[in-house]
Amino acid sequence: MNARTARLLAWVLGGAAVVLTAVAIGLTAAAGTIGLGWGDLTVVMVLVFCTVGILIARRHPRNPIGWIFCASAVAYGLGSLARGYADYREAGAGSAGSLAEAAAAYATVSWIPAILVPAAYLPLLFPDGRLLTGRWRPVAWCGVLGVAGFFLTSLTKPGALEDFPTLANPYAIDSVVRAIGQGVSALMVLAVLVASPLSLILRFRRAGYEQRQQIKWLVWAGALAAATIAIGTVGYELLTPAVANAAIMLSVLGLPVATGIGILRHRLYDVDVVINRTIVYGALTVTLAAGYLGSVLLLQLLLRPVTQGSGPAVAVSTLAVAALFRPVRTRIQATVDRRFFRSRYDAARTLAAFGVRLRHELDLEALATDLRGVVYDTMQPTQVSLWLRTDDRNDFRTTDQ
Repeated sequence: MNARTARLLAWVLGGAAVVLTAVAIGLTAAAGTIGLGWGDLTVVMVLVFCTVGILIARRHPRNPIGWIFCASAVAYGLGSLARGYADYREAGAGSAGSLAEAAAAYATVSWIPAILVPAAYLPLLFPDGRLLTGRWRPVAWCGVLGVAGFFLTSLTKPGALEDFPTLANPYAIDSVVRAIGQGVSALMVLAVLVASPLSLILRFRRAGYEQRQQIKWLVWAGALAAATIAIGTVGYELLTPAVANAAIMLSVLGLPVATGIGILRHRLYDVDVVINRTIVYGALTVTLAAGYLGSVLLLQLLLRPVTQGSGPAVAVSTLAVAALFRPVRTRIQATVDRRFFRSRYDAARTLAAFGVRLRHELDLEALATDLRGVVYDTMQPTQVSLWLRTDDRNDFRTTDQ
């Protein structure tokens, strides 16, 4: 495929995804079912996936990851359209009709190609679009067969549709073979979802510096999404379903964004700073939240006989958390740097110590030696040369280490 054809095809897929989603929004609005559910936030998923997919496909047409993202956006859009049409028919006609039943059946299982294909193949192919070695080819084929089998067997599952409980599945096949096939295909997909991250780990161990930075972006986004999904699932009722769905969706959107940064190499080397800040502010949030809740409960117990309410306890706890923000952040930052970013931590300490010596040292030779040592300790070059200007403006002398 030449570059012109790749650009045209990428724009066609992206445009199709956007048009499908736009029509779906219109149908959903007409049915009066727009909200903050997972299915109703599909428009954001479509825009992010198709944008990243188009950018990757245009720049690297031989990398299948861009095309996977474009196809995933189309699947999201088609599923959203099917859901919107089924809702519209149910709300407007009182009964779905055969076409609406077919749309509802597809909408119920549309997440399978839209989510499972990127989830299975992104770790397997990232970042260059090729398998780690030829030995991983059976895993790739296992994913194709597993996802296709799971989609077809789920589409023909007998009984009421999960997303439309008032409708019976029009494609139902009540067969033991279908049930066994669904179980086998689910196990195949699960095996690929487990094997793909292992491929990424092995790729990271064999990679050079640049490819490791690319993989770090994907791992960071995956860890952030996993943590958000875990927290959102546990606190689903506490956060309200709408907020939990929105938080989970936004965290999942980090995966295509991180993939785009990694493959396109835009601000690639900022990943260490991003990881550092995520760890610091994540730990800071947990620490301050735990301290706030603990202090509120403790002060309520101590002040209840006097205040007969929780207002003073909340006020005092809020002030305490505000006062502790900066020192706690500084402490956590130092701990994270010392534990996970040791070279940066040692470099900062070396520069700070040199700054102290610089204020008190007067001997030029001693300063030159100190400066060469600082550069060597922080930058670790193969050779250090220092040019010193003498009394003669046109004369320089060089010292090496």
